[in-house]
Amino acid sequence: MTAVPESTDGVLVDRYGRVARDLRVSLTDKCNLRCTYCMPAEGLPWLAGPQLLGDEEIVRLVRVAVERLGVTEVRFTGGEPLIRPGLLGIVAAVAALRPRPRISLTTNGLGLERLAPALRTAGLDRVNVSLDTLDRDRFAALTRRDRHADVLAGLAGAARAGLTPVKINSVLMRGVNDDEAPALLRYALTHGYELRFIEQMPLDAQHGWDRSTMVTAAEILAALKQEFPLTADPTERGAAPAETWLVGDGPARVGVIASVTRPFCGDCDRTRLTADGQVRACLFATEESDLRGALRAGADDAELARRWRTAMWGKRAGHGIDDPTFLQPVRPMSAIGG
Repeated sequence: MTAVPESTDGVLVDRYGRVARDLRVSLTDKCNLRCTYCMPAEGLPWLAGPQLLGDEEIVRLVRVAVERLGVTEVRFTGGEPLIRPGLLGIVAAVAALRPRPRISLTTNGLGLERLAPALRTAGLDRVNVSLDTLDRDRFAALTRRDRHADVLAGLAGAARAGLTPVKINSVLMRGVNDDEAPALLRYALTHGYELRFIEQMPLDAQHGWDRSTMVTAAEILAALKQEFPLTADPTERGAAPAETWLVGDGPARVGVIASVTRPFCGDCDRTRLTADGQVRACLFATEESDLRGALRAGADDAELARRWRTAMWGKRAGHGIDDPTFLQPVRPMSAIGG
């Protein structure tokens, strides 16, 4: 790999000129649901305690990213981030950084109703909540847990607490819930939530992803247009992963994140930090760069920033899902962080 030019100091830039300003931080690989498209019913071999970054270690690495590398957005993910014991303190510490980054969190919604006010007080700006179905029985079959009502309550609690815009992430699967696109949009519109459909990606622990079972962006839009007038959103998309459409005359919008059929790698502005302190330049990367080891060996902030910049400089041009040589990452989504 060629050396990182000194002119890139202060930003996370790769060989293709993309600048990473959006940091996704996984707080844990554990989850309290067992979604069929993510992990087996019995769960996974979780990371042992010493392997995980401590609260202060997470905050320090985020501080390096914000103060030395130009990160302006921080998204906490998992696994399920709400089960991280030190979550509120981590959010508060990141909110105290200067310049202050925008702070969001992706969650399955369990426990969100209770935690939302405290998260808002700590400094969280907004949430994304996963919800793939409006049917309780279907939810139980998909997640192997009868907690549908808790997710709906979490969405409402987040809105009351001011964690807005509240966004819903939905994955449609052929023969499972692919008939629910219009109903999910009606639900989001009724409650003032922003809906994002996500194409199912090859990031399951079982490595059983099959393109033929994936509901494509084109299919989702076709289903929505049967019931809703949609027009392309004139707002500049930038590095946002979702293509968005105005519903009727707006301002309500619906988005589709078409990572597989309409990849947006050329505009990607994300960098990822796993719960055990590894930098991933891409969600589908097959290699990682260890910051935990350097941090615990006494590296100063400048050295941590240098290692992070080196990791991002080697980012590939795209995820390569359509390439015959594509290999699914060994880590599943729950261990990477969304």
